[in-house]
Amino acid sequence: MEPQDVERKLTTILSADVIGYSRLMGEDEAGTLAALKACRKELIDPKAAQYHGRTVKLMGDGALMEFTSVVDAVTFAVEFQLAMRARNAEVPEDRQIVFRIGINIGDIIVDGEDIYGDGVNVAARLEALAQPGGICIRRAVRNQVRDKLDLDFEDLGEIEVKNITRPVRVFRVILDDKAAALATPVLDLPAEPARGRWPAITAGLALSVVVVAGLVWWQPWEPKVEPASVERMAYPLPDKPSIAVLPFTNMSDDPSQEYFADGMTEDLITDLSKVSGLFVISRNSVFTYKGKAVKVRQVAEDLGVRYVLEGSVRRAGDEVRINAQLIDALSGYHVWADRYDGSLADVFALQDKVVGQIVSALAVSLTGVETGAGMDAETGVVEAYDAFLQGWELYRRGTQGDTVAAIPFFERAIELDPDYGRAYAGLAAVYWRITNLGWFKDLGLVWLETYDLARSFVAKALERPTSVAYSISSLILAFQGRRDEALAEIDRSIALDHNDPDNYISKSWILIFAGRPEEAEESARLAMRINPHFSPDYLHALGRALFYQERYEEAAEIFERVASRQPERKQTYMRLAATYGHLGRAEEAKAAVAKYNEIAAKSSYTPLTVQEVGLWFENTYAFQDSAYPEPMFEGLRKAGVPEGAAPAREGFDFKSLVSSHVAENSNYFDVEGVPKVAVATVKAFSERGVAIVDVRDAGSYGRGHIPGAVHLDLNMDLTEENLSRVVDKDDDVVFHCWGAVCSYSAMACAKARLWGYTKVHYFAGGFPAWKAAGYTVEVK
Repeated sequence: MEPQDVERKLTTILSADVIGYSRLMGEDEAGTLAALKACRKELIDPKAAQYHGRTVKLMGDGALMEFTSVVDAVTFAVEFQLAMRARNAEVPEDRQIVFRIGINIGDIIVDGEDIYGDGVNVAARLEALAQPGGICIRRAVRNQVRDKLDLDFEDLGEIEVKNITRPVRVFRVILDDKAAALATPVLDLPAEPARGRWPAITAGLALSVVVVAGLVWWQPWEPKVEPASVERMAYPLPDKPSIAVLPFTNMSDDPSQEYFADGMTEDLITDLSKVSGLFVISRNSVFTYKGKAVKVRQVAEDLGVRYVLEGSVRRAGDEVRINAQLIDALSGYHVWADRYDGSLADVFALQDKVVGQIVSALAVSLTGVETGAGMDAETGVVEAYDAFLQGWELYRRGTQGDTVAAIPFFERAIELDPDYGRAYAGLAAVYWRITNLGWFKDLGLVWLETYDLARSFVAKALERPTSVAYSISSLILAFQGRRDEALAEIDRSIALDHNDPDNYISKSWILIFAGRPEEAEESARLAMRINPHFSPDYLHALGRALFYQERYEEAAEIFERVASRQPERKQTYMRLAATYGHLGRAEEAKAAVAKYNEIAAKSSYTPLTVQEVGLWFENTYAFQDSAYPEPMFEGLRKAGVPEGAAPAREGFDFKSLVSSHVAENSNYFDVEGVPKVAVATVKAFSERGVAIVDVRDAGSYGRGHIPGAVHLDLNMDLTEENLSRVVDKDDDVVFHCWGAVCSYSAMACAKARLWGYTKVHYFAGGFPAWKAAGYTVEVK
């Protein structure tokens, strides 16, 4: 309940502030203060006295005023803005003092000379919605003055404003010739003494600039948010300024513009991440707050940051407005707030202004590289940027349908700007995901086609590299077993984006393959700090790093957490079984194996055996010449997992016959004692009835194969017994798969050699070469 002795009244509240105040102070502190003092003495005080206004508070960059008459308040605002326009006519644009004003009629609480309440808060929100040099008023104000003042108004509609329960109907005052007719000369009247003291405030402001490098923007009429507590923070504060950028609100009338607001948010995060002097929470974590009413304190404590940036984006046709405010969560006060208006063509410059003000406000020094190139626009074609944002929004959703739906948007971006490196990176990311997750089958493509598309698009993206381009490139190199090159590439990605957690997770995987689990752990933990709302994949990376350091108790705890969050993830139980095996926890190992087999049975997979795990390792480029599998085999055996049809080590014996070399971002293979044959030779073999064995998966074989070719899937069907049913050991036999970058047929040749086949032939060009030669293709 409100105390009975609280004084309330209905009044007219005017809120005003200076656009770009922090920049003006940073460039010329003394000159800015002098200009503001002159403005107050020569214009604000006389006009306030003329229209019976009372200055409640004066700040370095604004004022809160009260008027007994709504007409007086609006007339004061119109005359003041027109007078400021005239004063600025002879001032260079970058030194002009430009105000925006909001006017509200509201019920307020009076506390001595001060006033509080929603009426004051709404006036401040209206001011934030005004254009530079403009005036925004509430509908109640418009209704009071429209028949008394010859002014025109623009209806901006119902707008939701922060901390106000209901939307506010907002109108903009048109400052045209009709408004100019209202102007009267500045009267030489004795001004009412201000309740605050300008010299004291300006002195205090100047002192604060010196002491805290401009970090505090004091707005007493802006309610102080509940401060965060360092003690309650989930993570220790970093040793450099830390910030979380909350998803910007889409203030456009069109809900479909949500992608644009999200894209602006993500680009601000990316641009801030390029500044090495900042610690920036990743998109993955901050977007968990999207659409939620969340307090700054909660965000800061959840993520372990000091500063929170929040804002909104309004796009109407080609016009863009960005409102942003930076809050110091520990004090609860704003560092700064500002609005940025421009056309869609100015969108990159608007983003740079926001980033620049944050960097300036937090007193962060840029390196030479960051100053020279950190904020360069990636395209000069805004329509291409818009198309990219739509594609990236779809790609970010992660589903198969959305990933495929992103393709035409990236293609459109490239059509509009053929040099748009980021759009090529988007296509590379799409096709790499399709390749990895096996979605190519549903697209009517084969593995090699999507793999080649990913490689070709990443090559184009690297002509104008971005962090995403380097990241996808590193994953492809790691897949090819080129670990050193992959590490160098992921480090380039990190250099462009210090705060992308996925980069550090990718690096952790590669370091594991390289036999450097201690560094892999460090990288995984850093990713989890940048992205506190991390996915189970992050835990999986950390668990593997701990496992390969033989820290099995810690690894078991991590894998248990993964299992609790993704109870149907089959591979987690395989790793848990091996971990429990090393720990001698037999019953838990048995339960993990049972859970693995239960999940496998649902998808018609075979029960867990050491041999099955070995087959998976042997067919993965990244594990070539790696000691990685051995601790896994050992743990599974200790857990009582059966060996399977053949010892797992046998799978690696045949790999000693296979060698690979690199050319133009691809792997090419040779098999000791096995000749390579050209497509014409294979055609002749086929006509002679020689056994041609296709070792691809059943889906690829069914969509097209060499006529008469026998299908034996390398992973499912190619055993010594099955091959013996096809061909005798002294007869010619040809193996092929998806082409030169596919290792399956090379491995099949090596296996056949070890099984005693004497006339093995390696068709390295594979089915793609057959098809390209124009030979008949059989579909089944």
